[in-house]
Amino acid sequence: MAPRANWKGYLKVGELSCPVALYTAASTSDRVSFHIINRETGNRVHRQMVDADTGKPVESEDIVKGYEVSSGQYVFLEPDEVKAAVPESDKTLELETFIPCDGVDTIFIDRPYYLAPADKPSAEVFELIRKGLKEKNVAALARTVLFRRLRTLLIRPSEKGLIASTLNYDYEVRSATDVFSDIKNFKIEGEMLDLAEHIIDTKRGEFDPSEFDDRYEAALAELIKAKIEGRKLRKQPKPEPKKVSSLLDALRQSAGGSKKTAPKKSAKKTVSPKTAAPQRKAS
Repeated sequence: MAPRANWKGYLKVGELSCPVALYTAASTSDRVSFHIINRETGNRVHRQMVDADTGKPVESEDIVKGYEVSSGQYVFLEPDEVKAAVPESDKTLELETFIPCDGVDTIFIDRPYYLAPADKPSAEVFELIRKGLKEKNVAALARTVLFRRLRTLLIRPSEKGLIASTLNYDYEVRSATDVFSDIKNFKIEGEMLDLAEHIIDTKRGEFDPSEFDDRYEAALAELIKAKIEGRKLRKQPKPEPKKVSSLLDALRQSAGGSKKTAPKKSAKKTVSPKTAAPQRKAS
């Protein structure tokens, strides 16, 4: 079954344009999911909106968005008012600025989507745009109303299509200074720095997502399978931390466990759970 598009519109650069479709690139639908159950009856439990003061249930037609202007005082926003305030979407992703593919700090990247031609007639123009980006080794910035918000997207070539990643706004990203300002400065040099660099060199590699398994999901899937089969899981022993007398000692032990020979002192430098999961999700 062909995937369902999350959004359809037009990709435009200069006078070139073509219909495109946006598809979810990352999904959590394959994760183990649970229902909330009443232990006594075995029935599912549903959440209900209740008044915070009276404790009485509130009907859906009586629920409205509210912005708190002072303690306990709210401005009500009706659905049609919110809709009217949101910018109208022209369904166009116009490539406004071209930047290096690594020109955006990853902290600003929000969510990835696949961008593909919406139909066969638009494939040639789409390929022209995609190949142009690839040949120049650049990405593009574009803006459009997406899911009721004006979003900025980073669009870059990938295989036969494009990857469109929504970006966080500047005000949404916390200042690193708030977190890092209290970190002290340490003078790291000599053998300590040599050993740290050596450990990094011996563990160089490339990112392969297939090599990283979700141990939490796999453990949950195995637990569910054991419950269904009526058996108990053996409790996993906790790893015992190795005792080291100093940071330098820890570095020496780490470097000694690597495949390559530890470096000589140098001159002074300047500073998937699917296999274990039951076929039916837990309920």
